[in-house]
Amino acid sequence: MKIALINGSPKVKNSASEAALQALRTFINDSEITEYDFRKPQLSLEDMEQLEEQDVWVLAFPLYVDGVPSHLLSCLAQLENHFKARPAPKVTVYCLVNCGFYEGEQCRLALEMVENWCMKSGLQWGQGLGIGAGGMLPALKNVPAGSGPKKSLGKALQTLAANIAHRTGGDTIFITANFPRFAYKFAAEAGWRKLVKANGLKTEDLFRRK
Repeated sequence: MKIALINGSPKVKNSASEAALQALRTFINDSEITEYDFRKPQLSLEDMEQLEEQDVWVLAFPLYVDGVPSHLLSCLAQLENHFKARPAPKVTVYCLVNCGFYEGEQCRLALEMVENWCMKSGLQWGQGLGIGAGGMLPALKNVPAGSGPKKSLGKALQTLAANIAHRTGGDTIFITANFPRFAYKFAAEAGWRKLVKANGLKTEDLFRRK
């Protein structure tokens, strides 16, 4: 089986989407895996033709205003138009969406958008995974999925990998980190304060209105 792991994050490195895909990869066996980065709003013809030859796409991206990032949306529109000129490839699409919110349910609308795009493009929808507290993933990349704060992530990825292996569908899964909500909120706010200080501002500047 040929599997394309598609990182839809605009970040060049250390993205939560990359961390999620690499964690998934540890659960996938006996497959030919190719990695793609969709960081720009345009895809090359070569990339689109290569994607047509894959059996499975696993698309991962961060939540932007409850939806798909604009550069990635442009890529999806380009692929949709590309398929209109030829028979749609027999591809099954799976999707991982991560968000900064603690609750993975916040990713529901974005996953529905990708599912609807699959229907319009003639592709087979497989399954979606909404990951809450996604901002933690890059910092936890050395923690195995299924352990500690990534316990729920490991269980969800194992289910997803089993469906990928058989190209079967499944209900959307929503998870969060196995980490207290108050502690996650505290760590996130500390990160903002650190960035504020690094840019020569004060904490109260976060609440300033012009």
